[in-house]
Amino acid sequence: MGPQHLSVEVAEALRGCDYVIAAAKSDDDPLLAVRRAVAAAHGVEVVAVPDPARDRSPKDYPAAVAAWHEARVAAYEDVLRAQGGTAAFLVWGDPSLYDSTLRAVEQLAERLPIEYDVLPGISAPQLLAARHRMVLHPVGQPVQVTTARRLREDVAAGHTNLCVMLTGTLDLEGLEDWSIWWGANLGHASEELASGRVRDVRPAVLAARERARAAAGWVMDVYLLRAPA
Repeated sequence: MGPQHLSVEVAEALRGCDYVIAAAKSDDDPLLAVRRAVAAAHGVEVVAVPDPARDRSPKDYPAAVAAWHEARVAAYEDVLRAQGGTAAFLVWGDPSLYDSTLRAVEQLAERLPIEYDVLPGISAPQLLAARHRMVLHPVGQPVQVTTARRLREDVAAGHTNLCVMLTGTLDLEGLEDWSIWWGANLGHASEELASGRVRDVRPAVLAARERARAAAGWVMDVYLLRAPA
């Protein structure tokens, strides 16, 4: 989640790499700057790959994402063919949760004679729980890990304890009596936290969200929502 959260295993592996491949969403992409800082701390250069354009309001979301991923894979393939050697991808958070990196690497392995390993790090839900000094679920109960896009559907299906990722916008209308534990830019100097009943803390969360965006140039937040008992 931040440079300080690299495990010993990851740090050793990174020092053994020739370069890091990283998507660049713009010329001054602040998340690319974070990856450069991590790589530089271990003596590794970053090869920035312009991120393909993506349809943000598609009629067919899965198809749009699949097309975007295919374009990314093609761009990464060009770099690997040109550079050779040992490359690394730095995943923000956890590649097992709502991240396309592993799918991209699997496709690369079908096109190129490569071998790869996945080294775990700290996930956003894990760090959120640590920051709020809490367990993500009540005793003996489940937690539903979902996205903001699916939140309404999951609430309607009866889920009462949800960890929400890929937020985009913060839509909490109708959930005013629920409790929220929220965090933005976890592990970064711009980190923000808030917790309480939605009706009480929503203005503070929105303000903190904008502070995080202003400080870092980006905002990625995650939160736990729990229905009243």
